[in-house]
Amino acid sequence: MKTDSLANKVYIDLRRKILSNQLVPGMRLKEDVWAKKTDVSRMAVREALNRLLGENLVVFGEKGGYFVKSMTPDDIREIRQLRELLELGALRMAFQKEKQDFIPALEQICDDFTAMVEKGYIGGACEADMKFHEILIASSGNSKLMELYQVSNIPLFHMKLGKMQMDDYEQTDAEHRQIVKALKAGDLKLAESTLVKHLLRGEETALEIE
Repeated sequence: MKTDSLANKVYIDLRRKILSNQLVPGMRLKEDVWAKKTDVSRMAVREALNRLLGENLVVFGEKGGYFVKSMTPDDIREIRQLRELLELGALRMAFQKEKQDFIPALEQICDDFTAMVEKGYIGGACEADMKFHEILIASSGNSKLMELYQVSNIPLFHMKLGKMQMDDYEQTDAEHRQIVKALKAGDLKLAESTLVKHLLRGEETALEIE
């Protein structure tokens, strides 16, 4: 396999682990360790880390090395504001489509999230939560919107989920399902208001943890 393909494989793996809180803020990502874990060259790992650096998911340490980025309170507020703009826009575009075939996918993700929480698999629940919002964005049918969502550091909210309490997971599950229920009922206003409350609660929780 070519180096660029291997680097992409490492990039996808590291990005998923960062965004699902399996690699926590401040953790150092050593090239040699990840080369051994993923069975690729250090060059491929370095390329993947530089790509994550470009997305602002990792940073350089004062004495060198790559570290998972931490969020400031300002980061959290600004990410929530941007997510609200993009996700509400995506909801409105999706609502205007004649065929809303994305709803079953959202329902499946809700079931996956519930199952992960019940089994205590928090990393899996974080991934399901992230996937729910990605499907909302993708439902717009606008590829540029999805690209912006993916490169704007938006899913960093999910790095905080690993430290949440069980009632936070239950609220997240209930809010996700309320959004889906509203969409199925053709109630865009309820879907929008629930999404806004959901994102605001995520901001408040992240700031409390911070």
